[in-house]
Amino acid sequence: MVLTGPVIRRRLAVCMAAFFMLFSALSARLFILQVLESEALQRRAQSQWTSESVIAPTRGRILDRNGRVLAQSATAYSASVSPRQVTDPARLARLLAPVLDMDAAAIEKKASDTSKGGVTLKRQLSRDRAQQLKAMKAEYARAGSDALRGLYLEEESRRYYPMGQFAAQLLGLTTIDGVGQAGLEQALDRYLSGREGRVLQEIDGKGRALSNAGRAYVPAVDGGGVRLTLDSSLQAFAEQAAREALTVNDAKAVRVIAMDPHTGEILALVNKPDFDLNDPPRGDVDTLTARLKNRVVTDAYEPGSTFKILTAAAALDAGLVTPAEGFYCSGSVTVDGGRIRCWGNPHGAETFAQALQNSCNPVFVEMGLRLGTERFYRYLRAFGIGQRTGVDIPGEAGGIVISEKRVKRVDLARIGFGQSVAVTPVQLLTAACAVINGGNLMKPYVVSEITDASGAVIERGSPQVVGHPISRATSDTMRVLLENVVTLGGGKNAYIPGYHVGGKTGTAQVYVNGAVSSATHIGSFLGFAPANDPRIAVLLIVDEANVPVDYGSVTAAPYARSFLERALNYLGVAPDTDEAPAGDTVAPDVTGLTVEDAKAAVKDAGLDCVLDGAGARVVGQLPAAGATLRQGALMMLYVEGSRPADAPVRVPDLAGMTVLEANKLLRSYGLELRVEGSGLATGQDPAPETEVNPSTVVTARFEPPAADGA
Repeated sequence: MVLTGPVIRRRLAVCMAAFFMLFSALSARLFILQVLESEALQRRAQSQWTSESVIAPTRGRILDRNGRVLAQSATAYSASVSPRQVTDPARLARLLAPVLDMDAAAIEKKASDTSKGGVTLKRQLSRDRAQQLKAMKAEYARAGSDALRGLYLEEESRRYYPMGQFAAQLLGLTTIDGVGQAGLEQALDRYLSGREGRVLQEIDGKGRALSNAGRAYVPAVDGGGVRLTLDSSLQAFAEQAAREALTVNDAKAVRVIAMDPHTGEILALVNKPDFDLNDPPRGDVDTLTARLKNRVVTDAYEPGSTFKILTAAAALDAGLVTPAEGFYCSGSVTVDGGRIRCWGNPHGAETFAQALQNSCNPVFVEMGLRLGTERFYRYLRAFGIGQRTGVDIPGEAGGIVISEKRVKRVDLARIGFGQSVAVTPVQLLTAACAVINGGNLMKPYVVSEITDASGAVIERGSPQVVGHPISRATSDTMRVLLENVVTLGGGKNAYIPGYHVGGKTGTAQVYVNGAVSSATHIGSFLGFAPANDPRIAVLLIVDEANVPVDYGSVTAAPYARSFLERALNYLGVAPDTDEAPAGDTVAPDVTGLTVEDAKAAVKDAGLDCVLDGAGARVVGQLPAAGATLRQGALMMLYVEGSRPADAPVRVPDLAGMTVLEANKLLRSYGLELRVEGSGLATGQDPAPETEVNPSTVVTARFEPPAADGA
């Protein structure tokens, strides 16, 4: 068939159109690749022939005031594989699984993913594990085997805490990547973390570095350092005291904070229970969250009688009372129709100084009312109550104070002895330090200085006076009165022979489901020494002790005493040898004796005792035999074992005890309790010290609970 001109032209037009469309498509594609997707394709290409490695900076150290390391970065290792270099993923997985403590299938899956140039198998390996892997790799290489080809070990950093549990909540944690997660590690992360570096180098198709290729290097900048006011030795004493108080009292929790009264420097801070910072319970989020909480600064509580320190100082400073002014305690006082009881038996006639020693609630009710709303609240604000102290620890709460516009007379009365007001431990100790340091309210702080990687100081903490709530003369008087509380009053269990110790015990209420619980309390002791020129002040709080008598004088004071005694020796404060302490006695050794013989020995030594447990024989005691105590101090006797069925027993005195306390004490004697009323015991039948047969029923009369305990 002969093609005519028009046909040829049509076919040429079709071909040209097809070529034009193809050319247009190719041009469009080239435009997309070279213009629109150019940067993305270059990045993909670069990622295929280059490898970028991150150089982790060394996280800065946290030191105590003397330069002892509390937190530092240590070398760890990460194991990774290059799937493109692995010859037998299944065999590689079988070899590595027991060393890495990983599932072999998981390793095989990662090692088989050739779409990736490298994958991480496990991080934060110890030096021993890393050395084991290096030895395995070298051994197989010498044997000519490629079983571990593609396995790489790289150094990385892990956070290490040489002191373990020390100040766990204060120091806090970092993530596995070294980012601050809690505590000071988080709050100061911008100073500690530093800046990452980079290494960029060319690689071949199997991910191997090219020897003659270019290499770009951006160095890392290490983190700065932080020095704290904390003293690791004083922290160790506080940790030990808290641990003993937690264990012996079978308590829910214990908190301790120690401070230099003149500067506001925090010297020790403890929250128990806690955990080892090197092995945090990351698998149990609830436990980790609870134990990371720094309750010394975050949790407010009704302080009880330790608050009387502030009420007494305010009343004296305002000229509303003198130490020698006389009062009379009948056991209770009525305010606006409501009855407020004293914590124990009526104290009778007493001076104001003696009322502080006796922790007499009615007298401090009177002080709250004498001060009145406007004046009392002026002093509360001056002491920083109801306000954050501004301490450089994250999470601080401000406490709770009833609005001045809404406060009633009965509220003022209760605030006077430490109820109807809530404070944080750091807030209360800061205010108390103003009472004993000459009248200066200091801003507490824990960060002494922050430096950069070269050691240059960026920030420095220093003592800062933020107020003058009372006069120096009032402060001088309060130190004498508070020393008498320890030598003559309810703080006897904190007395240290040869030293002048001042302080105040407290037994605060605990609320359960919105109501005051009569079965459990918060015991505390706030003390300082030497009383004439304080070097250190401490607040030790025992939450919900599970012992027959849970007053702060029993659950907290002995452990605060232990801390202060060690602290004074460490600080180089020599005991006063010029005058032998009067009225001292030595704790007898009663372990192994029957309860009756032990009580007699304790009484002969001029001491009192309480029993913990049930049985006829003493199996332990606190303090230990030979300890020097003040006359009238309390000993705790731990008893167990069966009592002879026919042996008579002496009925203990239940006065001032709750139903739970009375029941536990009677059971330890083999006696039964019959309850009349509710609250605190005010009478009993048979009377105390009456000899009765085992299983005798003791009827105890109870009245509404005491407002506070010493």
